[in-house]
Amino acid sequence: MQGRGARAGALRRIAAGVAVLLTLPLAACTGTPGPGPGSATSSASPTDSGPSAVFTFGTAAQPLGLDPAVVSDIESYRITRQVLEGLVGVDQTTGQPTPLLATQWKTSDDGRAYTFKLREKVTFQDGTVFDAAAVCSNFDRWFNFSSALRQQAPGTTFKGVFKAHADQASLSIYKGCTAAAPDNVTIELTQPFTGFLQALTLPAFAMSSPQALAAKNADELNQSRDGQPVSAYGLHPVGTGPYVFSSWDPGSITLASNKDYWGDKGQIGTINFVTYDHTQTRMQALLDGKIDAYDAVTIGNFDQLVKRGQQIVQRDPFSVMYLGMNQEVPILQNVKVRQAIEMALDKDTLIRKFFIDNTAQATQFVPPKLSGFNNNAPALGHNPAKAKELLTEAGYQGEELKFYYPLNVTRPYLPTPEKVYAEISKQLTAVGLNIKPVPVEWSEGYLQKVTSPGDHGLHLLGWNGSYADPDNFVGPLFGENTGEFGYQDPQVFSKIARARGLPDGKERTEEYQTINAQIAATVPAVPIAFPISALALSDRVLKYPASPVLNEVFTKVELKP
Repeated sequence: MQGRGARAGALRRIAAGVAVLLTLPLAACTGTPGPGPGSATSSASPTDSGPSAVFTFGTAAQPLGLDPAVVSDIESYRITRQVLEGLVGVDQTTGQPTPLLATQWKTSDDGRAYTFKLREKVTFQDGTVFDAAAVCSNFDRWFNFSSALRQQAPGTTFKGVFKAHADQASLSIYKGCTAAAPDNVTIELTQPFTGFLQALTLPAFAMSSPQALAAKNADELNQSRDGQPVSAYGLHPVGTGPYVFSSWDPGSITLASNKDYWGDKGQIGTINFVTYDHTQTRMQALLDGKIDAYDAVTIGNFDQLVKRGQQIVQRDPFSVMYLGMNQEVPILQNVKVRQAIEMALDKDTLIRKFFIDNTAQATQFVPPKLSGFNNNAPALGHNPAKAKELLTEAGYQGEELKFYYPLNVTRPYLPTPEKVYAEISKQLTAVGLNIKPVPVEWSEGYLQKVTSPGDHGLHLLGWNGSYADPDNFVGPLFGENTGEFGYQDPQVFSKIARARGLPDGKERTEEYQTINAQIAATVPAVPIAFPISALALSDRVLKYPASPVLNEVFTKVELKP
């Protein structure tokens, strides 16, 4: 899509850099000097005792928990990325895996074993030693998650990446972990997995202190935070990262600089994450000097921020927003009904009304710049008349479809869910579908409700990619039967399992193109947009490490003195 005149031009004048999809450079921007937030008047220069600046970030929602192994929401990961680290990081220039807690690695000839040399003299924030035994303790914990825990936390990442846990070990890609020496660990797989190193960059595979996990009964989600099941560890994570968890109060979380951190501590000594449920209140907090930055700028706020000369940094699209359909609902088992729903949707109107300029229309779930994107994936297009015909052919008799959508939240892939719901509902009703709205507060378990088995016929959601591999998109969504879609296609499941083990190259690319086309043809969900997301920054911010995969650690934030 073309940018819309003044807004696109203003953006070019305001932002000095934009995060690029696969090369992931730092996005730098400059602005006119001005007063910083009242909470951030400390010196921005590191002192002998450590960084001293205070940085306040406005978030769109409270995190669902701070144990990244059992949650998968953006706001949780935003915080845990500061506290915990994985073996492998993301190079901000190339987008490739880069040393983090592992300084180097090698792969066995058969692609089934990875040996890591670990960084020495690193301690967890509770003073315990980070070593190979700690790595194996974390991997074995994830592998042995109980079915009861997985039912409470359906967003766990391990199964999406490694396909199964210990109770179905024969189906799992993970085989075991061996600590050969304190600084040497080997992860064995049951089969080659091309995206393994990239997958290790996910926040879910960050290292937690085994002592803290045990002391705080991390696998017992026997507490509650804003209605979410959480463990004591999920309320107080302990990692090796540059920031230490300080407090979680209603509406805010505070982190402090880790005085014993092995790497660069940056300028920021204290981070306050403050939640503003509404887009307008987030913007106003920035304008009033209460916060230094906020994420998920909406199209309406974008115009107002541009007019006021505020700094805006955009991320290139690395997420997909979609309308989900649950084939456990009988009428949605009919492919003609699902096709009618796709043809009822006017994606151009949705994108024009609710997404930032240059957001692209989606016809599949893999973004265009990833290998495996299929230029010829079937798309039915917007055709309300044909949609009505298909409903008649399907024998649709006005069966009610419950349409779930979230309230009081903004996601990079879904900036204004209530408005998007209203427009989509209008378009579906116009072709004769009987829609029953089911609004659910995000903080009251929306994500769990729509990704678990239930009566949700339709729902709004999206997927934000975490590493540059097509498996990161199609694998978790369509690699097996899930409660979200009730999708059953053993052929697609098998193709995804095969493709993830193929070496990079033409055959792997073509296999993912075939997978994308096959998913599109059966319409288990309707991809709508590859959204552009944006952050707004105060004038005291010289540089913010904007990343399409949201790998944004605040030691990289540069502030004016």
